[in-house]
Amino acid sequence: MPTVAPFDLSGHCIAAAFLDDIPHFALADGTIHRLDHGAKSVQAHDGLLSASVTWDGKALVTGGEDGKVVLTRPDGTAETLAEVPRKWITSVATGPQGAVAYATGRTAYVRFADGRTKSFDHPRSVEGIAFSPKGMRIAVARYNGATLHFPATDGKPAELEWAGAHTGVTFSPDGNFLVTTMQENALHGWKLADGRHMRMTGYPAKVKSWSWSVKGKWLASSGAPAAIVWPFSAKDGPMGKAPVELGTRGNMMVTAVACHPGDEIVAIGYADGMILAGRIADQKEVVLRRGGKSAITSMAWDTKGTRLAFGSEEGDCGVVDITA
Repeated sequence: MPTVAPFDLSGHCIAAAFLDDIPHFALADGTIHRLDHGAKSVQAHDGLLSASVTWDGKALVTGGEDGKVVLTRPDGTAETLAEVPRKWITSVATGPQGAVAYATGRTAYVRFADGRTKSFDHPRSVEGIAFSPKGMRIAVARYNGATLHFPATDGKPAELEWAGAHTGVTFSPDGNFLVTTMQENALHGWKLADGRHMRMTGYPAKVKSWSWSVKGKWLASSGAPAAIVWPFSAKDGPMGKAPVELGTRGNMMVTAVACHPGDEIVAIGYADGMILAGRIADQKEVVLRRGGKSAITSMAWDTKGTRLAFGSEEGDCGVVDITA
């Protein structure tokens, strides 16, 4: 049976993550807590809005209401990477070679490892930002679509149009697809080779959490009373294919998903604090946590895939050990 080590904090958990296999919990009040031979914490921001783990898994980059972009390491040391006075850093993303992207208002920034920064202005606010898995390229989610920039060159950006408000963005792990969350209850995607559209609709609620499977064949998402898992192994992605539904629980909404690092298994968190693990191949399920005080907001596996860190709306966080 999986065992749960609870870690009770006060406040909304923006991100649960493992840094160097140490569980960390970044809260909306700006504190980052970690379980490292006891509970420890660091105050990274005066109000924290966004978080992203670096590609090497050794640090957490966060953006705050204080206009700062901060890198926090597993030993608790924090470094301010950038500061935009009197602005909110609404989204951050980590990229190759230590690059970091962040956004405030209508402007996206890319900070290279050597400290150089490049800015990209847009007609409307930047709602989400992501790095491509291949090459130095970022995608920005915006009103009526997404924009692709190449920060290392002065090349013209590529515009991907689709009517509506796009609130988040992700590249598929092979770099072939771009997918956005929308203000309406839907995902939208583009096949980057030819710009073909992919409509992923039918959700009863907004998609606020998503996660790619280990080899990028599947994209798991929240926003329904089951984890909606779209197939991306074919050359046209999920077009013409039905998604797999994992962990269906009547009217209880899925609020967070996290794909396992080694197997095609999805951790599924719900509005009542329950967490299940579902296997995509045969839809088999295992209960990891029976419930809690509030909705699960974030989950992350360690590198071995034996521990799952989770955070919630009201701070009842913890770590599930599935080997116990």
